[in-house]
Amino acid sequence: MVEDLKGDETWRLFRILSEFIEGFDALSDTGPAVSIFGSARLKSNNKYYKKTVEVSRLLAKNGYSIITGGGPGIMEAANKGAIMGGGMSIGLNIVLPQEQAANKYQTRSLHFKYFFSRKVMFVKYAIGYVCMPGGFGTMDEFFEALTLIQTHKIYPFPLILFGKDYWSPLVKFMNSHMIKFKVISPKDMDFISITDDPKEVIEIINRHMEVKQKLMEDAELGRKSAKKVRR
Repeated sequence: MVEDLKGDETWRLFRILSEFIEGFDALSDTGPAVSIFGSARLKSNNKYYKKTVEVSRLLAKNGYSIITGGGPGIMEAANKGAIMGGGMSIGLNIVLPQEQAANKYQTRSLHFKYFFSRKVMFVKYAIGYVCMPGGFGTMDEFFEALTLIQTHKIYPFPLILFGKDYWSPLVKFMNSHMIKFKVISPKDMDFISITDDPKEVIEIINRHMEVKQKLMEDAELGRKSAKKVRR
C-alpha cells in the first residue's frame, strides 16, 4: 500500500499544514521569481543543460529569483545559473521513494513530502514559467499552470517552452487537434511562447513584469482615490 494511504488522517493534516506554513514563511521575501522546470535525467554535457544555465544566469542578472525542484539535471542547471548571475537560487526538494538528491547550487532549500503543497510554492511566487525539455513532471507543472490561468484562478503569466525541436510537436497538436475539436479556444494559446533563444526568454519576462508593475501602480492609485472619496 502507498505510504500516504496509511496512518492517522489528523496527523497527516498537521504535516500538510506545516509544509504550507514553512513554505510561505521561507519564501515571503523572494521577490519576483521565475520557476524553471525540466528533466532530471539530462547531464551537464547536454545542450539543454547548458542553455538552462544561460537562461537562469540572465534572469538572475535581471533581478529575478530562480525556483526549481532542487534535483539534478535541468533543475541543477537552473540553480547553478542563478548563482552565477548573483540571484537567489531556490530549491523545492521532494521526498521520493527513489531518493532525489538535492543539488549543491541552492541558496535556499526547502523539503516537501507532498507534491501539491510544493506546487503551490512554484506558482505562488512566480511571474513566469520556463519549461525546458522534460517528462511527466514538467508536463504536469506546465499544464496545471495553463489550467489555472485559463480558469482565472491565477493572474496570467508567461509560459515559455524552451526548445523548438522538443516542444513544437506538442504545440502543433494543441493548435491542430485541440482547437479543431473545440476543447480549447484559440485565445488559450496566447499565454504560451516557444523559443530557442535565452535572450527572448528575458524579453518576454521583462515585458510581463512591466505590465504587471503598471497594473499594480494603477490599482494602488485607485485605492488611494477611493479613500479620498470616502473621506
